[in-house]
Amino acid sequence: MEKTLKKYFPVFVLPTLLAFITVFVIPFILGVGLSFAKFTTIFNAQFVGFNNYIKAFGEGQRFGRAFLFTTLFTIVTVISINIIAFLIALALTRKVKGTNVFRTAFFMPNLIGGIVLGYTWQVMINAVLLKFGQTLLADAKYGFWGLVILMNWQLIGYMMVIYISGLQNVPSSLIEAARIDGANKWVTLKSVIIPMVMPSITICIFLTLTNSFKLYDQNLALTGGAPVYKTEMLAMNIVNTMFSRNGFEGVGQAKAVVFFIIVAFIAYIQLSITRKREVES
Repeated sequence: MEKTLKKYFPVFVLPTLLAFITVFVIPFILGVGLSFAKFTTIFNAQFVGFNNYIKAFGEGQRFGRAFLFTTLFTIVTVISINIIAFLIALALTRKVKGTNVFRTAFFMPNLIGGIVLGYTWQVMINAVLLKFGQTLLADAKYGFWGLVILMNWQLIGYMMVIYISGLQNVPSSLIEAARIDGANKWVTLKSVIIPMVMPSITICIFLTLTNSFKLYDQNLALTGGAPVYKTEMLAMNIVNTMFSRNGFEGVGQAKAVVFFIIVAFIAYIQLSITRKREVES
């Protein structure tokens, strides 16, 4: 069986590999190349060197504000989503009746599309704010916390499932040994459970980090960047530069490359730090 699998392995891998090269590798290489060009289509691109990158960073306030807003949003959502998801997972791994129903209920928001979620939460949040004479677009802080609430509501259930999987793999013998040694619940959680679920923590932090940084559809539906681009996140800033400003297609592509480097760098640092903790555990 093993010899047969090795023999036919390229046959099964080839379609997936070709699809990956076609829809990811080639567009990515073209995108990097176009970031150094002025173009309206890929067929009339003219090389302009680093001019697009100079213009991208030369925008200053709007691009910088989008980066700061996205960074603050990511910090808040990564912390809140993972803490709440872990606590819910901890509660749902106890021997309590009806836990499967709760798991399903918490996971369901992840199945709803971002645009639908954005418009739904826009209506609900505005209904509450209107009672105080405000709307989501009246102040950037309302848009910020509206996005945080939406992101938490959508991703907590997904992260909860991953944490439940990690918690269920913690050997009960370790917990029993900690209790015999006189460890209380907090010490057991900190010294036994959390180190044992570090692989799940690594995955969940990575997913929330990358999803928060590249958020677009919820941002578009909930605030659209208003008021005056103060709630515009990096992904929306790039799309608006690319498709809403004539002659700035190359600048938008340059921003996209910078955006990719930022997200890849931050994700790499996060994975390096959390994986070291896995080794230590």
